[in-house]
Amino acid sequence: MSIDALFKDKAIKAKWKVKNLGQWLLDGSLPTDELLAFANRQKPADKATCIEAIEFATKKSPGIADEILLEYVTQTLKEDEPRLKWESAKVIGNIAALFPGDLEKSIANLLPNAENNGTVVRWATAYALAEIVKLKTEINKKLLSEIELLCERESDNGVKKKYLDALKKVKK
Repeated sequence: MSIDALFKDKAIKAKWKVKNLGQWLLDGSLPTDELLAFANRQKPADKATCIEAIEFATKKSPGIADEILLEYVTQTLKEDEPRLKWESAKVIGNIAALFPGDLEKSIANLLPNAENNGTVVRWATAYALAEIVKLKTEINKKLLSEIELLCERESDNGVKKKYLDALKKVKK
């Protein structure tokens, strides 16, 4: 089945699309660049489903990611659709360890989302920022103070816990 056919089949629910696409990414039958090209032509909901499939796959196998994927999800953090923001942030969290020296633009695009009205957007952003901080790179000199401020201002305990857990690991 092709990506087009998968999305045109209205009997297939979004979660099954994510699972199928994710498996195709993991088994190598679908290159990430092909899925990204398809996603670029989609409406926001379907684009988010594509990114969720990438999140599914990178959670199991971060190594499928490359610089092009990192750049793509970094850019989608700026989109209006909340689901695009949170799925992209989760992908960045999953793959950050592969690109420790290339995360400044991702951080710059994540930080505005850390104060988003949506709890899920803030949680996913906290996850990504926490994973970046745990890498203990030079960027932490600037990022740690940002995370401490975000943690102080955060009202949701789940989001705050992501930041606190990362700060504990870094300060050990």
